[in-house]
Amino acid sequence: MSGMRILIIEDDREAAGYLVKAFREAGHVADHAADGLDGYGKASEGGYDVLIVDRMLPKMDGLSLIGGLREQKIETPVLILSALGQVDDRVKGLRAGGDDYLAKPYAFSELLARVEALARRKSGASGDPTTLRVGGLELDRLGHKLTRNGKEIALQPREYRLLEYLMRHAGQVVTRTMLLENVWDYHFDPQTNVIDVHVSRLRGKIDKGYDTPMLHTVRGAGYMIRDSAR
Repeated sequence: MSGMRILIIEDDREAAGYLVKAFREAGHVADHAADGLDGYGKASEGGYDVLIVDRMLPKMDGLSLIGGLREQKIETPVLILSALGQVDDRVKGLRAGGDDYLAKPYAFSELLARVEALARRKSGASGDPTTLRVGGLELDRLGHKLTRNGKEIALQPREYRLLEYLMRHAGQVVTRTMLLENVWDYHFDPQTNVIDVHVSRLRGKIDKGYDTPMLHTVRGAGYMIRDSAR
């Protein structure tokens, strides 16, 4: 299964770094939050296929984090990863709203298989759409396929992730800082031109040859994708 977007909420930076690297090598997008509050904030924004949550977290423990998300009706699948592996611990984790529970130490191959199973289960349920549509643009998130008015458009991985984020926020201004943090994972000067370069390339692919552009620059604010035909 390809193209999952995973959020790893883990305070052990070495362990988290290993997971981020392993998931990316497996062809997925992996983000990291180092404490419960940060993880809760990122998970609340949506956009993730699966959350991997450590139980013992600073600022907000894993079970409280999961319970809070469920209270908000955020149904993103959660795999709890914990050194607490007794039956009672697993029961508490699942009752808090977790979908699966894996005790440490673990084999990455098993973790990957479980995460893929959760993502497949989710894609068959209502909730996060597997297809994003804005006007004539249609992005198949499972097949990583983009079409405009039925014509397929080839995208590079970063262009795909950029467009996916813009389409998730269709009709809204998306700032450079938002793009840096959610598409590039950078936390530095939003004036860098890396975004402008990729937006220009993406615009050339989705708007070239069409009378109505869909990707717009909002001067002094950021970018917006919208159905200009309306």
